[in-house]
Amino acid sequence: MELKNEDIDKCIKYLKLLSKQYPTINEAATEIINLKAILNLPKGTEHFLSDIHGEYEQFVHVLKNASGVIRRKIDDIFGNRLMQKDKKSLATLIYYPEQKLDMILRQQKNMDDWYRITLYRLIEVCRNVSSKYTRSKVRKALPKEFSYIIEELLHEEPHGVDKQEYYDEIINTIIDIDRAKDFIIAISKLIQRLVVDRLHIIGDIFDRGPGADIIIDKLEEYHSVDIQWGNHDIVWMGAAAGSVVCMANVIRNSARYANLSTIEDGYGINLLPLATFAVEFYGNDPCERFLPKIETEKNYTVKEIHLIAKMHKAISVIQFKLEGEVIKRHPEFKMDHRLLLNDIDFKSGTIQLYGKEYKLNDNSFPTVDKEDPYKLLDEEVELIEKLRSSFVNSEKLNRHVRFLFSHGSLYLKFNSNLLYHGCIPLNDDGSFKEVLIENKKYKGKALLDKLDMLAREGFFYESSLEEKQNAADMIWYLWTGPFSPLFGKEKMTTFERYFIDEGETHYEKKDPYYFYRNNDDICNKILCEFGLEPSESHIINGHVPVKKKDGENPVKAGGKLIVIDGGFSRAYHNKTGIAGYTLIYNSFGLQLVSHEHFESTEKAIEEEKDILSSTVIFEKAVKRKRVGDTDIGRELKGQLHELKLLLLAYRKGLVKESIKK
Repeated sequence: MELKNEDIDKCIKYLKLLSKQYPTINEAATEIINLKAILNLPKGTEHFLSDIHGEYEQFVHVLKNASGVIRRKIDDIFGNRLMQKDKKSLATLIYYPEQKLDMILRQQKNMDDWYRITLYRLIEVCRNVSSKYTRSKVRKALPKEFSYIIEELLHEEPHGVDKQEYYDEIINTIIDIDRAKDFIIAISKLIQRLVVDRLHIIGDIFDRGPGADIIIDKLEEYHSVDIQWGNHDIVWMGAAAGSVVCMANVIRNSARYANLSTIEDGYGINLLPLATFAVEFYGNDPCERFLPKIETEKNYTVKEIHLIAKMHKAISVIQFKLEGEVIKRHPEFKMDHRLLLNDIDFKSGTIQLYGKEYKLNDNSFPTVDKEDPYKLLDEEVELIEKLRSSFVNSEKLNRHVRFLFSHGSLYLKFNSNLLYHGCIPLNDDGSFKEVLIENKKYKGKALLDKLDMLAREGFFYESSLEEKQNAADMIWYLWTGPFSPLFGKEKMTTFERYFIDEGETHYEKKDPYYFYRNNDDICNKILCEFGLEPSESHIINGHVPVKKKDGENPVKAGGKLIVIDGGFSRAYHNKTGIAGYTLIYNSFGLQLVSHEHFESTEKAIEEEKDILSSTVIFEKAVKRKRVGDTDIGRELKGQLHELKLLLLAYRKGLVKESIKK
């Protein structure tokens, strides 16, 4: 771009400020050279994961092995120089250095030789994964206690002889002064960090699996991460904001999957008041329809299972009552048809549903006033307040939800990709659905922007109780509303699944989006709506599991849209036939990795059982992507232009150098 005097004149005040950072021609010129070089480096590797649903062991392993990338790097680097068993051992050491070293220390007799061989191998792997970054970026990632040593070893000339003794002596000294174990741990974690430049989580960290809190603990430590909220995340965010209807849904979901430990142990929330209430009102009710879904490895006594079932039913009925209050407060939600307690004939044990009568499989409602079904008992009001207080005062939950707000959003545009969890609500003809919010209609990007703002208002806004309540109600709508971009269905048939046997009543009609997402024109229209160029952009989507075992393809619309929900949750493994997808976007293009079932961290360490992953390269870049082709590259080009203007201003005498004597 040609620089003109008028460009300098327009921003002379800014250039004088910029000169404080680059006070001389030499410093400005050096930074220009640096930025130009960075723009030509290969783009960093991005990893996309979705619908983790509390499966923390598998998630942590996928993070540690970078979806199989580290093992492939080891294969590429060492080829036939190492046996397969040695490659497996090296990979496991990089994934779990502390635990693997403890095992090796018990087994190995000559540790010095093992340390020496292993250190050289790890340095070779680290040198390879750091080669696409500037020395400055690698330096910032280095562990402080070994930063100088690692930097020296990484920039060893592979075939040089002048400093060979110097490098050998570094390795020998690390071993001699008993620092080899700590050094191996540090360099293994450095490899894990460098192999993924940016992590994207496309929603649904919470529910079903046992360790959502552990997953967010890991994400808080991660060097570069963003999160697009899922419906299972937003309902927890609402609970932390004090929404009692969201809180009831959170507890019900956790009880359904026998996962109350996340609430009690993970977040220190006391559920004893609920257990006491459930025993008092449902003590003689077998609550058979509310028996939790229990995985085989979870050990519960019969007594514990039946207590969870009573708690499950008690909170479900409370949930229906609280949802009724929200629906009545918001006629614009158009959800009056979900006030199902009004449609029950308690005497006959039947319900009128969409013009048809159905027999209830459970007609025991000890806490429901038959004349006023949505009225809360005094005991329920007291219970709800105790639970609400526990949720809003959980320090850890509050911290995690603030992290979700600070690192998350309903959607994200990043490096020409549009990321969102659920859908963009559409009409039957494929046009954007208009949704009425606060007496104004929103659609497309404007709808998601408005809902994103209201979600934040529901958590952070304190000035007006009424406005905070309305925003908190909208968080619940995002969880279950008919036009919610996170839910994407006409209704959530929770009541029907519990109380009616006929499967026809369980059907949840999907938004037309799910019909149109395999249509090139619709995907292009969505990309344009969000300001992206369709010819070079993709939509990355989660939420609805891809049934790979039935032949469903996760790549839609000729590669325009990629669904990366492959069923991380064990509850979905039978449905999908796999145990999750990872999308990898590196400088060479897009790769989709499908994962097989992960047995356990213990077996991964002791038996070196990695996750079996299959990779499909479905879009290869015609020209290798550089930093200059990314969002960061565009920012750097802006900085480059400003620095060139500063350089010209110096040379024209419009800005004075500040040279220290």
